[in-house]
Amino acid sequence: MPGWHRLSYIETTIISYLTARPSKDLVQRAHQQLTRTWWRTRRSEFELHVSPLVLQEAAAGDPARARRRLALLGALPVLGPTADAIDLSRILIDRRAIPKKAEVDALHIVIAAVNGIEYLLTWNCTHIANARMRSKIEAVCRTESYEPPVLCTPEELMED
Repeated sequence: MPGWHRLSYIETTIISYLTARPSKDLVQRAHQQLTRTWWRTRRSEFELHVSPLVLQEAAAGDPARARRRLALLGALPVLGPTADAIDLSRILIDRRAIPKKAEVDALHIVIAAVNGIEYLLTWNCTHIANARMRSKIEAVCRTESYEPPVLCTPEELMED
């Protein structure tokens, strides 16, 4: 539908894969290529958002790569971690939907949820786009009166 953009949050792995040198690992290289293809062909269908967490993570590491990541993120709206988001992230951890060691991942999810974001794009399949954790994350968000974002990879948004 022309003029209609899906609200989306991009987690740090998306911008990292977009700007990284091609990996020697075949799976990671495929993810990088899918990310580049999605960015080139589909991103215009989405209203992309980030958080200060994404900017902080993107600024880390090799200075030249960090500048490139931040340049691509520079024009995107930044959604802050509100008190509601911080409370919801603690609830996700307390109810074991997300492990304590993944506090930042919980914040990515809840910043999107609290802001009514439809999709959270990530290649973090350990704690975010994880089929075994998804139902718990969704249940906690809904119990707390928030609609969770669809936790997915760019590959899942390539086809209509």
